[in-house]
Amino acid sequence: MFLKGLRLAVRRTGLFLFVLIVTVGSWQALTHPKTPLPRQWNPLEPLRVSDPFTQLSAWKLRRTLASPKLCREALDKAAVMQSLEDFLKDEQCHIKTRVKLSRVGGASLAPVETTCATALRLALWERHGVQPAAERHLGERIATIRHFSSYNCRAMRTTAGEVAQMSSHATADSIDIAGFVSKSGASIDLKRDWGAETAKAAFLLDVNEAACMWFRVTLGPRYNSLHADHFHLQGPGWGLCR
Repeated sequence: MFLKGLRLAVRRTGLFLFVLIVTVGSWQALTHPKTPLPRQWNPLEPLRVSDPFTQLSAWKLRRTLASPKLCREALDKAAVMQSLEDFLKDEQCHIKTRVKLSRVGGASLAPVETTCATALRLALWERHGVQPAAERHLGERIATIRHFSSYNCRAMRTTAGEVAQMSSHATADSIDIAGFVSKSGASIDLKRDWGAETAKAAFLLDVNEAACMWFRVTLGPRYNSLHADHFHLQGPGWGLCR
């Protein structure tokens, strides 16, 4: 019995030491300055818009959006923006973590006040969705993203009229994208180009789908007539890609 108990104790001690070594080794692999682990796969490295997309990207985005400081740091490296004080009209209409955005990645846009979260999602979409689709379908990059607005203190609109629920625009948790301008000056307009059998239409369909990677609600011409001329890109929501 004594030897049996001794062998069991040795096995448990060996297992404990093995787990300890693996844990310490893994921690060192993550934290060592010369770790061979790419930063996009390292959960300790903060989100960077320019990092390749991985299975950790969505988790890193959630962690970043939960911290105004991390959000601004990530956005500062990927956009031209100015941090502003929160705007509070009332409980229903406000812009928290407010920024004034004029560029994301390689694309300019008319200066717009929005939340850091909306701006960061937009920067990720531009980097990983818009520009690759433009190069694939148009043979050039996008120079300008045209938008209608982000903040608008109003109720939600439906095809039957306004409803009691406030729109996500009332808190700048969404932005409406009307079109794009390429590097050569070519205009891509949702109302004009959507649904045609052209490279521009194929580009619009691709960026519509790509937006669903970074926004929880993406509504465009496929959804209803109210979105015939723009993409509604919204951060909060249960998930709708149309």
